Amino acid sequence: MKNNKLALVTGSTAGIGFAIAEKLVHQNFDVIINGRSEERVNKAINQLLEKGASKKSLHGVAADLTTVEGIAKVQELFPEVDVLINNFGIFEPKEFANITDADWEKMWNGNFMSGARLSRHYFPRMLKKNYGRVIFISSESALQIPAEMIHYGVSKTAQISLARGMAEVAGESNVTVNSVLVGPTKSEGVGTFLKQLAEKDHLTESDVEKNFFKTARPTSLIKRFIRPEEIGAFVAFLASEESSAITGSALRADGGLVKSII
Repeated sequence: MKNNKLALVTGSTAGIGFAIAEKLVHQNFDVIINGRSEERVNKAINQLLEKGASKKSLHGVAADLTTVEGIAKVQELFPEVDVLINNFGIFEPKEFANITDADWEKMWNGNFMSGARLSRHYFPRMLKKNYGRVIFISSESALQIPAEMIHYGVSKTAQISLARGMAEVAGESNVTVNSVLVGPTKSEGVGTFLKQLAEKDHLTESDVEKNFFKTARPTSLIKRFIRPEEIGAFVAFLASEESSAITGSALRADGGLVKSII
């Protein structure tokens, strides 16, 4: 009997990462849940079990992927994976002149080097067995650099370059590498932010959301935050065998926010 494919989803205890993990489990993948603490990892696994996941299909690893030590822990526990989804990331609004070297290093390690280091380990192993999927969860901010957090946008642009370069290396193999440009999504952090802003300004969360897309992201066609499960479904398809003709692409799941026809 064929074993299920093993997928590592970084930063998967909540939000987009959790939604991706949930979709993969439902598509009969074995999934490695990653977060910074054992508590959050165990909580996410329990939530998936409550949603019908099989205990044998779930694995967990608590590791800080901004550090070399955290990356090494993941690689030691799981030497090989069939699917690597570099979802872990951080963001921080900050004026450009106030972005310190430490801020740049933190953003770079979190959003770029975490995926680069994991890929450096898993990608060659995928090529050796002639099968694999590497997916970088980037952002529309990679194309439309946000003035309020330039360092974030730069790190997301770098992900797209890395994914394309790796796809070139994979060439005629059965290993594909892609990046997904995600639009504003109602993740855990965004939900908390909306709630706090609504209470502060004495508005409903719906009003805050409408104001955001009217003023901050007016080019969005759907004029709402994307649901994590919408991203999860798209990424799960890219992780499947059915996506074998898609590689080297920066695929938009941005609600039409980027004003481009390609």
